[in-house]
Amino acid sequence: MYAVAVGLSILGSLGGLLTASIFLLLGDGLRVKLVPWLISYAVGTLLGVALLGLVPEALTTLEPRRAMPMLLVGILTFFLLEKLVLWRHCHDAHECEVHTSSAASLVIVGDAFHTFVDGAVIAAAVVTSLPLGITTALAVATHEIPQEVGDVAILLRAGYSRLRAFTLNLLAGLGGILGAIAMIFATEALPHALPYVLSFAAGNFLYVAMADLIPDLHHGGLEGGPIRQLLLIGAGIFTIALL
Repeated sequence: MYAVAVGLSILGSLGGLLTASIFLLLGDGLRVKLVPWLISYAVGTLLGVALLGLVPEALTTLEPRRAMPMLLVGILTFFLLEKLVLWRHCHDAHECEVHTSSAASLVIVGDAFHTFVDGAVIAAAVVTSLPLGITTALAVATHEIPQEVGDVAILLRAGYSRLRAFTLNLLAGLGGILGAIAMIFATEALPHALPYVLSFAAGNFLYVAMADLIPDLHHGGLEGGPIRQLLLIGAGIFTIALL
Protein backbone atom coordinates (compact mmCIF):
# COMPACT_ATOMS: atom_id res chain seq x y z
CA MET A 1 0.00 0.00 0.00
CA TYR A 2 2.83 2.38 0.83
CA ALA A 3 4.49 1.72 -2.53
CA VAL A 4 1.16 2.53 -4.21
CA ALA A 5 0.98 5.80 -2.23
CA VAL A 6 4.44 6.86 -3.42
CA GLY A 7 3.69 5.74 -6.98
CA LEU A 8 0.45 7.72 -7.18
CA SER A 9 2.22 10.74 -5.67
CA ILE A 10 4.80 10.52 -8.46
CA LEU A 11 2.00 10.24 -11.01
CA GLY A 12 0.19 13.25 -9.58
CA SER A 13 3.24 15.46 -9.13
CA LEU A 14 5.32 14.59 -12.18
CA GLY A 15 2.50 13.61 -14.54
CA GLY A 16 1.41 17.23 -14.73
CA LEU A 17 4.94 18.41 -15.48
CA LEU A 18 5.52 15.89 -18.27
CA THR A 19 2.17 16.69 -19.88
CA ALA A 20 2.84 20.42 -19.52
CA SER A 21 6.17 19.98 -21.32
CA ILE A 22 4.36 18.39 -24.25
CA PHE A 23 1.94 21.31 -24.35
CA LEU A 24 4.82 23.77 -24.48
CA LEU A 25 6.26 21.93 -27.48
CA LEU A 26 2.96 22.30 -29.33
CA GLY A 27 3.40 26.06 -29.75
CA ASP A 28 1.75 29.11 -28.21
CA GLY A 29 -1.35 29.09 -30.40
CA LEU A 30 -2.49 25.60 -29.52
CA ARG A 31 -1.40 25.94 -25.90
CA VAL A 32 -3.47 29.09 -25.39
CA LYS A 33 -6.54 27.26 -26.71
CA LEU A 34 -6.09 24.05 -24.74
CA VAL A 35 -5.00 25.30 -21.31
CA PRO A 36 -8.37 26.99 -20.48
CA TRP A 37 -10.09 23.69 -21.27
CA LEU A 38 -7.76 21.94 -18.83
CA ILE A 39 -8.43 24.58 -16.18
CA SER A 40 -12.19 23.98 -16.41
CA TYR A 41 -11.73 20.23 -16.17
CA ALA A 42 -9.31 20.63 -13.25
CA VAL A 43 -11.89 22.71 -11.37
CA GLY A 44 -14.35 19.84 -11.67
CA THR A 45 -11.88 17.22 -10.46
CA LEU A 46 -10.80 19.32 -7.48
CA LEU A 47 -14.36 20.11 -6.42
CA GLY A 48 -15.37 16.49 -6.96
CA VAL A 49 -12.56 15.02 -4.88
CA ALA A 50 -13.00 17.58 -2.08
CA LEU A 51 -16.78 17.37 -1.74
CA LEU A 52 -17.53 13.84 -2.97
CA GLY A 53 -14.42 12.06 -1.69
CA LEU A 54 -12.34 13.69 1.04
CA VAL A 55 -15.09 15.36 3.10
CA PRO A 56 -17.46 12.34 3.14
CA GLU A 57 -14.56 10.06 4.09
CA ALA A 58 -13.53 12.37 6.93
CA LEU A 59 -17.12 12.51 8.18
CA THR A 60 -17.23 8.72 8.56
CA THR A 61 -15.01 9.00 11.65
CA LEU A 62 -15.26 12.69 12.59
CA GLU A 63 -18.23 14.70 13.78
CA PRO A 64 -19.08 17.62 11.45
CA ARG A 65 -18.23 20.12 14.20
CA ARG A 66 -14.65 18.79 14.10
CA ALA A 67 -14.28 18.10 10.39
CA MET A 68 -15.63 21.42 9.13
CA PRO A 69 -13.30 23.60 11.24
CA MET A 70 -10.34 21.66 9.81
CA LEU A 71 -11.64 22.33 6.32
CA LEU A 72 -11.73 26.05 7.14
CA VAL A 73 -8.21 25.82 8.55
CA GLY A 74 -7.11 24.27 5.26
CA ILE A 75 -8.62 27.11 3.24
CA LEU A 76 -7.15 29.84 5.47
CA THR A 77 -3.74 28.14 5.62
CA PHE A 78 -3.39 28.15 1.86
CA PHE A 79 -4.64 31.72 1.69
CA LEU A 80 -1.87 32.68 4.12
CA LEU A 81 0.76 30.67 2.27
CA GLU A 82 -0.15 32.42 -0.96
CA LYS A 83 0.34 35.75 0.80
CA LEU A 84 3.68 34.82 2.37
CA VAL A 85 5.21 32.83 -0.50
CA LEU A 86 5.32 33.63 -4.20
CA TRP A 87 3.12 30.63 -4.91
CA ARG A 88 0.28 31.21 -7.30
CA HIS A 89 -0.96 29.33 -10.30
CA CYS A 90 -0.04 31.39 -13.31
CA HIS A 91 -1.31 29.85 -16.51
CA ASP A 92 -0.11 32.53 -18.92
CA ALA A 93 3.34 34.03 -18.50
CA HIS A 94 2.21 37.19 -20.31
CA GLU A 95 -0.21 37.89 -17.45
CA CYS A 96 2.33 37.30 -14.68
CA GLU A 97 4.49 39.87 -12.98
CA VAL A 98 7.35 37.39 -12.50
CA HIS A 99 10.00 38.03 -15.10
CA THR A 100 13.32 38.21 -13.18
CA SER A 101 15.59 35.29 -12.34
CA SER A 102 15.35 35.89 -8.59
CA ALA A 103 11.56 36.06 -8.63
CA ALA A 104 11.36 33.05 -10.94
CA SER A 105 13.40 31.04 -8.42
CA LEU A 106 10.74 31.83 -5.81
CA VAL A 107 8.18 30.26 -8.14
CA ILE A 108 10.22 27.05 -8.03
CA VAL A 109 10.41 27.17 -4.22
CA GLY A 110 6.66 27.68 -4.01
CA ASP A 111 6.05 24.89 -6.50
CA ALA A 112 8.27 22.50 -4.52
CA PHE A 113 6.28 23.19 -1.37
CA HIS A 114 3.02 22.82 -3.29
CA THR A 115 4.00 19.43 -4.70
CA PHE A 116 5.12 18.34 -1.21
CA VAL A 117 1.62 19.08 0.07
CA ASP A 118 0.03 17.36 -2.93
CA GLY A 119 2.14 14.25 -2.35
CA ALA A 120 1.15 14.18 1.31
CA VAL A 121 -2.53 14.54 0.42
CA ILE A 122 -2.36 11.70 -2.12
CA ALA A 123 -0.63 9.42 0.40
CA ALA A 124 -3.24 10.22 3.06
CA ALA A 125 -5.99 9.40 0.58
CA VAL A 126 -4.35 6.11 -0.43
CA VAL A 127 -3.95 5.05 3.20
CA THR A 128 -7.66 5.74 3.66
CA SER A 129 -8.75 3.82 0.54
CA LEU A 130 -7.22 3.01 -2.82
CA PRO A 131 -10.12 4.43 -4.92
CA LEU A 132 -9.91 7.73 -3.00
CA GLY A 133 -6.15 7.76 -3.60
CA ILE A 134 -6.62 7.26 -7.35
CA THR A 135 -9.18 10.07 -7.67
CA THR A 136 -7.03 12.38 -5.55
CA ALA A 137 -3.98 11.68 -7.73
CA LEU A 138 -6.09 12.41 -10.82
CA ALA A 139 -7.26 15.72 -9.38
CA VAL A 140 -3.70 16.70 -8.49
CA ALA A 141 -2.40 15.80 -11.96
CA THR A 142 -5.12 17.73 -13.79
CA HIS A 143 -4.57 20.94 -11.84
CA GLU A 144 -0.78 20.57 -12.04
CA ILE A 145 -0.84 20.63 -15.85
CA PRO A 146 -1.94 24.27 -16.33
CA GLN A 147 0.21 25.34 -13.38
CA GLU A 148 3.34 23.70 -14.79
CA VAL A 149 2.66 25.18 -18.23
CA GLY A 150 2.67 28.62 -16.62
CA ASP A 151 5.71 27.93 -14.44
CA VAL A 152 7.88 26.70 -17.31
CA ALA A 153 6.76 29.64 -19.45
CA ILE A 154 7.73 32.06 -16.66
CA LEU A 155 11.20 30.53 -16.38
CA LEU A 156 11.67 30.78 -20.14
CA ARG A 157 10.70 34.48 -20.07
CA ALA A 158 13.13 35.01 -17.18
CA GLY A 159 15.98 33.79 -19.42
CA TYR A 160 16.25 30.13 -18.47
CA SER A 161 16.95 27.61 -21.20
CA ARG A 162 14.27 24.99 -21.94
CA LEU A 163 16.44 22.23 -20.45
CA ARG A 164 17.15 24.19 -17.26
CA ALA A 165 13.52 25.24 -16.84
CA PHE A 166 12.34 21.66 -17.25
CA THR A 167 15.04 20.34 -14.88
CA LEU A 168 14.17 22.85 -12.14
CA ASN A 169 10.48 22.05 -12.40
CA LEU A 170 11.30 18.35 -12.34
CA LEU A 171 13.31 18.79 -9.13
CA ALA A 172 10.44 20.78 -7.61
CA GLY A 173 8.09 17.96 -8.57
CA LEU A 174 10.16 15.52 -6.50
CA GLY A 175 8.70 17.28 -3.46
CA GLY A 176 5.62 15.13 -3.99
CA ILE A 177 7.62 11.99 -3.19
CA LEU A 178 8.97 13.53 0.01
CA GLY A 179 5.46 14.61 0.98
CA ALA A 180 4.13 11.09 0.45
CA ILE A 181 6.89 9.53 2.55
CA ALA A 182 6.41 12.09 5.32
CA MET A 183 2.66 11.43 5.39
CA ILE A 184 3.19 7.64 5.53
CA PHE A 185 5.37 8.00 8.63
CA ALA A 186 2.95 10.51 10.14
CA THR A 187 -0.07 8.24 9.71
CA GLU A 188 1.81 5.35 11.31
CA ALA A 189 2.68 7.51 14.31
CA LEU A 190 -0.69 9.29 14.56
CA PRO A 191 -3.32 7.15 12.81
CA HIS A 192 -6.21 9.00 14.46
CA ALA A 193 -5.09 12.24 12.78
CA LEU A 194 -5.88 10.90 9.30
CA PRO A 195 -9.50 12.19 9.06
CA TYR A 196 -8.29 15.63 10.14
CA VAL A 197 -5.73 15.52 7.33
CA LEU A 198 -8.47 14.63 4.83
CA SER A 199 -10.58 17.59 5.97
CA PHE A 200 -7.56 19.88 5.75
CA ALA A 201 -6.77 18.56 2.27
CA ALA A 202 -10.34 19.24 1.16
CA GLY A 203 -9.82 22.85 2.18
CA ASN A 204 -6.65 22.91 0.08
CA PHE A 205 -8.45 21.66 -3.02
CA LEU A 206 -11.42 23.98 -2.53
CA TYR A 207 -9.11 26.97 -2.19
CA VAL A 208 -7.17 26.16 -5.35
CA ALA A 209 -10.35 25.53 -7.34
CA MET A 210 -12.37 28.53 -6.18
CA ALA A 211 -9.75 31.17 -5.38
CA ASP A 212 -7.29 30.42 -8.16
CA LEU A 213 -8.66 28.43 -11.08
CA ILE A 214 -12.26 29.70 -11.27
CA PRO A 215 -11.19 33.39 -11.40
CA ASP A 216 -9.02 32.45 -14.40
CA LEU A 217 -12.13 31.18 -16.19
CA HIS A 218 -13.75 34.59 -15.81
CA HIS A 219 -10.96 36.11 -17.89
CA GLY A 220 -12.27 34.47 -21.03
CA GLY A 221 -10.18 32.63 -23.58
CA LEU A 222 -12.38 29.54 -23.91
CA GLU A 223 -14.52 29.29 -27.00
CA GLY A 224 -18.13 28.56 -26.20
CA GLY A 225 -18.15 30.71 -23.06
CA PRO A 226 -19.63 29.69 -19.72
CA ILE A 227 -21.70 26.81 -21.11
CA ARG A 228 -18.65 24.96 -22.35
CA GLN A 229 -16.77 25.79 -19.15
CA LEU A 230 -19.65 24.39 -17.11
CA LEU A 231 -19.75 21.23 -19.22
CA LEU A 232 -16.01 20.68 -18.71
CA ILE A 233 -16.34 21.29 -14.97
CA GLY A 234 -19.19 18.78 -14.96
CA ALA A 235 -17.00 16.31 -16.86
CA GLY A 236 -14.34 16.63 -14.15
CA ILE A 237 -16.90 16.03 -11.39
CA PHE A 238 -18.39 13.09 -13.31
CA THR A 239 -14.93 11.54 -13.72
CA ILE A 240 -14.39 11.61 -9.95
CA ALA A 241 -17.89 10.28 -9.24
CA LEU A 242 -17.41 7.51 -11.80
CA LEU A 243 -14.13 6.36 -10.28
